[in-house]
Amino acid sequence: MQRIVVLGGGESGAGSAVLAKVKGFDVFLSDNGLIKEEFKNLLQKYSIPYEEGGHTPEHILNADEVVKSPGIPENVPLIQQIRAKGIPVISEIEFAGRYDKAKKICITGSNGKTTTTSLIYFMLKNAGLNVGLAGNIGQSYAYQVATENYDYYVLELSSFQLDGMYDFKADIAILMNITPDHLDRYDFKMQNYINSKFRITRNMNEEDCFVFCADDPITVTELEKIVLKAQMLPFSQEKEVKEGACVKDDKMHISYRSDEYTMYLRELALEGKHNLYNSMAAAIAAKAVNINNDLIRHSLMNFNGVEHRMEKVLKIKNVLYINDSKATNVNSSWYALESMKTPVVWIAGGKDKGNDYEPLYDLVKDKVHTLICMGLHNEKLHECFGDKVDNMVDALSAKEAVELAYKYAKPGDTVLLSPACASFDLFKSYEDRGRQFKAAVREL
Repeated sequence: MQRIVVLGGGESGAGSAVLAKVKGFDVFLSDNGLIKEEFKNLLQKYSIPYEEGGHTPEHILNADEVVKSPGIPENVPLIQQIRAKGIPVISEIEFAGRYDKAKKICITGSNGKTTTTSLIYFMLKNAGLNVGLAGNIGQSYAYQVATENYDYYVLELSSFQLDGMYDFKADIAILMNITPDHLDRYDFKMQNYINSKFRITRNMNEEDCFVFCADDPITVTELEKIVLKAQMLPFSQEKEVKEGACVKDDKMHISYRSDEYTMYLRELALEGKHNLYNSMAAAIAAKAVNINNDLIRHSLMNFNGVEHRMEKVLKIKNVLYINDSKATNVNSSWYALESMKTPVVWIAGGKDKGNDYEPLYDLVKDKVHTLICMGLHNEKLHECFGDKVDNMVDALSAKEAVELAYKYAKPGDTVLLSPACASFDLFKSYEDRGRQFKAAVREL
């Protein structure tokens, strides 16, 4: 019996362990930290042996294969020991893909992937298709493959998930954009991160579709270097495309094979330039799985967006509070600030991943009068933006940040939480940060 060791006992790891058990492997799960009760209960339900609070090498280095959770970096000593013994290390996505016969629509990108993934899932559900939502969102893909039988999956894939993929194949791969992010995990080399994102195109053939942003210079430059067998379906707001999506006369035009679809931009539920890209990519995917135009229109007009992504919380004394906690990199905050039509009190900061804030300078000068730095180490924000805003203050909690925002905001302003940083200095996750922000706004 082959032995599978799963490293990490969160959503991804627990799901992988269940799938390994269901498929008849000798399985063991190990977590360096503490495992949440819900995942312990799941492991116990399936009689899966596990350890927490540290790794025991002799229980791990006898594996035939290791499934590594995406949060564990390559450079930790245990992974290096496993590699030195020649034991293959794969991701949950690679493992689950072996047992999944469903059609897979896979989405990656530095920004926009959660909104696009959620929108495509919404469309496929509206069309009555038997579809699962997984990857970097929702319930573990491996767990769903073990317990469900879907015809389609819509999978949001992070670069960390793509890194452990080898034989996995997307039927429709969507690359939203590539901007600097997570460079601390890629030796601070942009090309390593680009290579990681392009792994989404691995193993694709002539029947498959590659949907990409023709306005993203890094994507376009990289495409010139490689040969892809898949059908190329670009989307663009800047130029016309024969097949794919573009903008003409205030309308979004989608063409796939001989099928055309148009829709006025003002009809789209999601506002802003970045969301137009998300809507275009989703509409191309919908066309490629033969969803009819009426259903596409209905979905694009009625989609409510994603929690923590430009989420309107409340208007208090004619000041709008927006939760964009999911903006964990500079490019994401650029889109948020770019879409602002009022003066802004901007709440930013957190764990810096080697950020270059220069792309934000002009927008901040034009739109932001107060910057509230919400992080343990705000020196870089002070250095970069001190001469670009009227007021700059520090906060050590969401409550303090919101109270300061309330003090500095004037009627007609927007208070925007769009951190441009990871959340791990003060919060458990970007979700935790967003929820604490919303709770603090409601307490005003």
